[in-house]
Amino acid sequence: MTAPVRAAFFDLDRTVLRIDSGTSWMRFLYRRGEISTAEMARVLYWGLLYRVALLDMESLAERLVADMAGDREADLVDKSRVWHAADLAHQVAPAARGAIATHRRQGDLVVLLTGSTQYAAEAIGRGLGVEHTLCSRIQVEAGVFTGRLDQLCFGHHKVVVAERFAERHRVDLTRSFFYSDSYNDLPMLRRVGVPVAVNPDGRLRRHARRAGWRIERWR
Repeated sequence: MTAPVRAAFFDLDRTVLRIDSGTSWMRFLYRRGEISTAEMARVLYWGLLYRVALLDMESLAERLVADMAGDREADLVDKSRVWHAADLAHQVAPAARGAIATHRRQGDLVVLLTGSTQYAAEAIGRGLGVEHTLCSRIQVEAGVFTGRLDQLCFGHHKVVVAERFAERHRVDLTRSFFYSDSYNDLPMLRRVGVPVAVNPDGRLRRHARRAGWRIERWR
């Protein structure tokens, strides 16, 4: 029987990326005139709540995805390509590239593990040559969004997604790494053997210091 392997899981926003992809996407839509100033202000407010771990992300995600019901996936894919080229591809932190390269040299399985949807996460994963991307997934039937999520990858849901992956790939989570900036990721940070707080928000920084976790600043 093959021995269990070690993995390095990486969060996306403000970890692998120097920015928040969700806010970046909404700024992109705002530049195109697809959302109003009031809607943009609301997004920025949500971002502040998220940073202090006070946003009900599950309810918000379900509400936003419900608003997409009936839209064509192809339209979103086309816009996502433009957005990725203009706003995301150059935002990968050099330190993240270095950490990914180090784990590859050590023989670790490298995995993106993010609450972002497939339309942001998979493009970044391909650009980095990361084979495995675990993310939130919007349900599509016959090329049209149903208004439902196939998978939420946030908070405790992220642990469930990672555990399923670990079972399929014989990953020993107790020996594995997780890099994240957010207190919202505390369940997954506690699940692995080597939690690393990267560019941590205030609450995560305080927790990491108390717990003796590594704290790193990536640019």
